[in-house]
Amino acid sequence: MDRLNKRVLWMIPIIITLTWMGCAQLISRKSSGVNFGPWPEGLSPQEIGARVAARYLASPYGNFGRSTPPKYITYPETCTWFGALTFARITGDGELQARLIRRFEPLLNERRDLIPVAEHVDYTVFAAVPLELFIQTKDQRYLDVGKTMADKQWGEPFGARANNQSWDYYKKGLTWQTRMWIDDMFMITAAQAQAYRATGERLYIERAAREMVVYLDSLQKPNGLFYHAPDVPFFWGRGNGWMAAGMSELLRSLPEDNADRIRIVQGYNAMMAALLRYQDANGMWHQLIDKPDAWPETSCTAMFTYAMITGVKNGWLDEQTFGPAARKGWLGLVGYLDENADVREVCEGTNKSNDLQYYLDRKRNVGDFHGQAPILWCATALLR
Repeated sequence: MDRLNKRVLWMIPIIITLTWMGCAQLISRKSSGVNFGPWPEGLSPQEIGARVAARYLASPYGNFGRSTPPKYITYPETCTWFGALTFARITGDGELQARLIRRFEPLLNERRDLIPVAEHVDYTVFAAVPLELFIQTKDQRYLDVGKTMADKQWGEPFGARANNQSWDYYKKGLTWQTRMWIDDMFMITAAQAQAYRATGERLYIERAAREMVVYLDSLQKPNGLFYHAPDVPFFWGRGNGWMAAGMSELLRSLPEDNADRIRIVQGYNAMMAALLRYQDANGMWHQLIDKPDAWPETSCTAMFTYAMITGVKNGWLDEQTFGPAARKGWLGLVGYLDENADVREVCEGTNKSNDLQYYLDRKRNVGDFHGQAPILWCATALLR
């Protein structure tokens, strides 16, 4: 018995060492993530992200490509600003972060009028920017702006946009800003997910999850893709991109025990499987996803690539299947960047229309924030 006890005691340090090594390997494997590289010279997410973020900072507040200044910060700028901030955080670029913070300073002082009124999804998504600034700086002023906007999205309807339908949605526990356009599923989830990340209050992300399920049940088709709206039977690229990015943003922070998570994962996986079938040989997706003759469009390509990167990194998607597709999407996308870090072939801002030709004839912009923003999301996701 004494000999056995001595043998056991002698083995304890070895067992502890082996256990520690195993845990260290698991921690290392989890933290290292998936390697989508190596990247050709100049095309790494660090290099591309830095160029696109610098290009954003060199631009005035945007107004959908018009020469006149905006009355308020538009949603494409919000999405670009948010992307630049997350890129600065993931790369630890203090100078970039400081410049992005300074860009916001007038909005807290002499240009408070540039903060949108939180009465529409396209306006309320702005909350994502001050909430990200609060996460990075802990400055209460940013939290006050962002949280107030996120709260108003689920508060009682107000202003000129409030109508009987708004009140119906509100009484059902949905946001009164519901309109059943797939674009909404980024605009709403980005604001609410950021409010959850900033405050830790599950209310925000759980109500966004409930909203997402309603949209999934209403708009996702048997092939896994989404009509732009119930009365618009076309699989518009960027509209589907908003949905793909919105589900990704939601899922990466939605608690595992959330009652709606399984349904959202199901919708997400169905969409990703469908997108895999429609990616072209150059890594691109098209203005109308299921129409190979439609032109390759960069904003939707970036959003789908972001969703796949995020899915692979988080283990929701099979690495062997979707990893190469995400890499091909990134390399195809950055091939559309010019020497100024402006991306070409970006569909202009688009309302819904029950007219296929309307989507095919949309203007193709260069340097449009609709396209610049998701490139920054992709760069962040690749490095996250």
